Amino acid sequence: MFARLLSNFRTTILLGLVMAGVMIYAFGQLAPGGYDLGFWQAAFRWLHVVAGILWIGLLYYFNFVQIRVMPTIPAELKPAVGKHIAPEALFWFRWSALATVLAGFAVMFARGHAYAMEVLSFGFAGGMVEGDQQFALMGIGVWLAIVMFLNVWGIIWPNQKRALGIVPAEDEVKAKAARLAMLASRTNLLLSLPMLTSMAMYQTLFG
Repeated sequence: MFARLLSNFRTTILLGLVMAGVMIYAFGQLAPGGYDLGFWQAAFRWLHVVAGILWIGLLYYFNFVQIRVMPTIPAELKPAVGKHIAPEALFWFRWSALATVLAGFAVMFARGHAYAMEVLSFGFAGGMVEGDQQFALMGIGVWLAIVMFLNVWGIIWPNQKRALGIVPAEDEVKAKAARLAMLASRTNLLLSLPMLTSMAMYQTLFG
């Protein structure tokens, strides 16, 4: 019975979401402020983390596995990756990027408009007085994530559509598009490490 449940991807995900929903509800019941703005900040952060794991996980899959291994795959097997695996991975990749950024903005503004403005302005919204330097560190992470998101939708996805033949293109155009997509993906790989450092260190040290 349990094995049959786990054999179905959709059922597994839905059950996991139901279990997570029950836990989120329980947290709201036990939270000091109940289902107040602090609760919604926590709920948005949960969504931000889940979507972010999917986004960055797929970014790392592309860079640590697919891009590196593709040159060694026999030519007759490459279409299976290009026509089936890559388009599916790119679907989840681009939409999880959008969900991550939107949930991140929701977390920021749930903490207050002033907080969001301080982060987005690197602390200069308040005149960069003593103690505001921490906002600069968080702001770096937020803006790196925004750049990465724009990279996904503005460069990686349009060029991957050409490279994979989703959009008709000549062979020369496909080759150029594949290289541009790869370089943009590598740029996101590069930026992901300082971005994640900002997010993790800020939350741990400053809350």
